[in-house]
Amino acid sequence: MPQPTNLDITSHNADLETILEAWQEATRRLQSTHESLRYEVRRLTDELEVKNRELARKNRLADLGQMASHVAHEVRNSLVPMTLYLSLLRRRLSEESNLEIMDKLDSGFSALEVIVNDLLQFTSQNEPQLSAVSVSAIVEEICGSLAPQMDAQGIECTVEMVESDGVNADRNMMRRALLNLILNALDVMPDGGELVITACNSDESLEIEVADSGPGLDREIGARLFEPFFSTKSGGTGLGLAIVDRIAEVHGGRVTADNCAEGGAAFTLTLPRTRPITEAAA
Repeated sequence: MPQPTNLDITSHNADLETILEAWQEATRRLQSTHESLRYEVRRLTDELEVKNRELARKNRLADLGQMASHVAHEVRNSLVPMTLYLSLLRRRLSEESNLEIMDKLDSGFSALEVIVNDLLQFTSQNEPQLSAVSVSAIVEEICGSLAPQMDAQGIECTVEMVESDGVNADRNMMRRALLNLILNALDVMPDGGELVITACNSDESLEIEVADSGPGLDREIGARLFEPFFSTKSGGTGLGLAIVDRIAEVHGGRVTADNCAEGGAAFTLTLPRTRPITEAAA
């Protein structure tokens, strides 16, 4: 049998080295693929947990919304005749002490009506009735109606909008959303300040910013601002900003909040121009 030559041995070793290198490269690639798969599995698992928590939260809100809607309708049905009787009783009373009591009762009924209306607005499943809406006209209307309150609180209001700041939306919903944002700004400036309402217009969206010169947003509180029934105000329903969030959602938009560099806070309502309207959340 012929003995292998040095050339054969060298060639054989080279083949082995090539095979080993190929094996090591395949091992490295397999390890890299394995790590990538592990990372992707972890990412998808985390994402699934977030979505499951969000789904559970929405289901709880849906159940809560149905309950709140039922309670609100029942309370409203009781309020109607009681308000009528209160009005009739006021006509029959003339003594000043009696009228003071009537004023307190009237104030209590008004506060209760606000709560009922907030509950009904939050739980409303109505689809937006879309039309061309002039946001600047709505803002001027709201600011005009709130002018006495602003004057009493010493608040200077600046509106920087133009007629072209319009959007395809439900006018009543838009008015409610903007009113809630403006009232929220007034609430944080009881001793005066500055309210600035501006709009940024683009082909894709309209951004409406309501900025105040109040104390700004605490980080922990800021994370819960749009949660239903969360409120930092005594006597508040905690539904004002949640209603804004719901209105933005059914229009395919969003509302965000952040602190201003110069102090105070700014709430931005972003509405798309071409994005399809989403279905109202259940």
